[in-house]
Amino acid sequence: MLADLTWPEAGARASAGAILAVAVGATEQHGPHLPLSTDTDVAAALCARLAAARTDVLVGPAIPYGASGEHAGFPGTLSIGQAALELLVVELCRSATDTFDRILLVNWHGGNIEPLRRAKDLLRTESRDVRVYLPRFDGDPHAGRSETALQLALEPERVREDRAAAGDTRPLTELLPLLRTGGVRAVSANGVLGDPAGATAAEGTALLEHLSTDLLDRTRLWWPENSPERTGT
Repeated sequence: MLADLTWPEAGARASAGAILAVAVGATEQHGPHLPLSTDTDVAAALCARLAAARTDVLVGPAIPYGASGEHAGFPGTLSIGQAALELLVVELCRSATDTFDRILLVNWHGGNIEPLRRAKDLLRTESRDVRVYLPRFDGDPHAGRSETALQLALEPERVREDRAAAGDTRPLTELLPLLRTGGVRAVSANGVLGDPAGATAAEGTALLEHLSTDLLDRTRLWWPENSPERTGT
């Protein structure tokens, strides 16, 4: 973890070619049964697993705020909006590339995708080696079975299983026009898009393994490891 190091230690890791991985999450409602930190928790877990698999990966402090305007009206949601997130990422990566040659942003919130892409495109025009990982998987869009399973695998004590209830279960393609005009409140009173019923820690562990493998494979395509000694696998 970068935050645990002193500046000479960070400099030594950077000189050895460390990749800096930063989780990009959100602080937003995830139904009545999941914590507000869910998006940040999952992104941070993926970064930690990547660092366990590649010894040239250093994990920076997570970004816990994102563009979560679609969740307005649910208490506890803290959104900084797209423009602010884009600026934050641009300036953070400009600063980070003073030390590290390679920056990886690991995202777990759909509302962050467009500002992250714009930030990445700008940074790469400045010859900064910045990549964005956007996980893809089959599952409920928000606070449904998939995210409930992931939290059960990560921190089961933080899941209020007795409060879990289905929200709007229509396909995301059908919901998107309504979400764009009225946000999640317009389609789901409890904030859930999907149905958390049946979620298990085992299912979450399997999904986490799938995502971690995909992230590792993607980083190996972007930045091949220099030698067998530099991988933890």
